[in-house]
Amino acid sequence: MTTITSWGHACLSFDRDGRRLVIDPGTFSDLSVLDAADAILVTHDHVDHLAVDPLAAAVTERDGLQVWGPESVATQLVDAGAPFDRVHAVTEGEVLSAAGFAVRTIGREHLLIHSDVPRPENVGYLVDDVVFHPGDALTEPGVPVEVLFVPVSAPWLKLGEAIDYVRAVRPRIAVPIHDAILSDAGKGLSDRMVGGLGGAAEYRRLAVGESFDLG
Repeated sequence: MTTITSWGHACLSFDRDGRRLVIDPGTFSDLSVLDAADAILVTHDHVDHLAVDPLAAAVTERDGLQVWGPESVATQLVDAGAPFDRVHAVTEGEVLSAAGFAVRTIGREHLLIHSDVPRPENVGYLVDDVVFHPGDALTEPGVPVEVLFVPVSAPWLKLGEAIDYVRAVRPRIAVPIHDAILSDAGKGLSDRMVGGLGGAAEYRRLAVGESFDLG
């Protein structure tokens, strides 16, 4: 049994057998998630997904804590003092084991914000072949998934695109993420639209600190 918990915005933890995997601990999230982390996955180097100094400090202070992310993520963490042997650069198409979870990397590029804004490398993570976190992209995992973490608000996103993304992936459970810039009213609107029109069997919003178990 895996317990999945929201830590705000795009940050999730996966706990099983006393070990914790964390995805995207950024500055918009509750970074106390790092206190018990055994492995970290970072999709890309934007600050709402990567809190460089807190993460570098956590890796430095905690023996055994490992981090994976695109080259730009690895470079920033090492430059901030994280031990280079525990920070691993990944690209699309890799397979790895992190805190006892099987992980595949899928996708390679952040969606376009504006032609004047550079597009960083963005790697999505498929965990145990059943849960997919795309980062700041709408990459289709190419396999059936139980849980899709679906971005619902961003400078690079229209709500209709989020709806179509859920329809394309067809997860059993769609969980909205990437919503820190929304008001409560905005979250309610996105839930009605994506939850009502996306077509997932279950649409489940997680408040910060809220969890659910996945068998």
